[in-house]
Amino acid sequence: MQSYATFHDLKDKNVFITGGGAGIGAALTEGFLTQGAKVAFVQRSDASEFAEKMGDKYGQKPLFLPCDITDIDALKAAMEQAAAAHGEIDVVVNNAANDQRHSLEEYGVEDWDKSININLRPHYFTAQAAAPGMKKKGGGAIINFSSASYMMGNAGYSSYVASKAGITGLTRALARELGPDNIRVNALVPGWVLTKKQLDMWATEEDLKAHLDKQCLKEHLVEQDIVDATLFLASKTSRMMTSQALVVDGGVVMTG
Repeated sequence: MQSYATFHDLKDKNVFITGGGAGIGAALTEGFLTQGAKVAFVQRSDASEFAEKMGDKYGQKPLFLPCDITDIDALKAAMEQAAAAHGEIDVVVNNAANDQRHSLEEYGVEDWDKSININLRPHYFTAQAAAPGMKKKGGGAIINFSSASYMMGNAGYSSYVASKAGITGLTRALARELGPDNIRVNALVPGWVLTKKQLDMWATEEDLKAHLDKQCLKEHLVEQDIVDATLFLASKTSRMMTSQALVVDGGVVMTG
């Protein structure tokens, strides 16, 4: 993995990542390992082989904890296991999400609840679980993955778009509540990152061209672009940044 910067203060930090065994999440796990951090991650699908590969490559195997993040008790138990293995958690990265496409008329109550239970609810409860340990250690960082899709007002997956807007609001509220304990809470807002899933499921040639036309920078985003921004928010390099939404999208949406 190519890394554009080394954040020395992340060495030996205890990092917990949701969805850390595939796509952007797998790149995040590897990115933190390159910094010398101790990583634990949850993933619903089997990521044992990935964890072994990372251990062989970096000499420090990430702790893979099988978990469905819609089961909050299981998610909290996984965080307790991570803390027992590595010490109290320093950094939480709420990455896991599902951007399943759907229309308004086809979506029922159960579908809606399932989407929110994946895309928004876990962010609240990981913060709730990690905050006491962070407070004990004198601070920490929580990074909530939002999406530029809500700023663009994208159609075709409104439950996902709504949850990603909710993440920004939650981030600001938690930053205010946890700031006195030196716990920073920021949202990272990726644009369209061309993971294998995106390429396999959604990325038609026509859509790719149309999206690139909207970007200021005429190059599609890849996982590494999101990794470096996440490392920055986790590091004390950004120590006075909290309650912010950092957009990494090649220049499609604007903030401020």
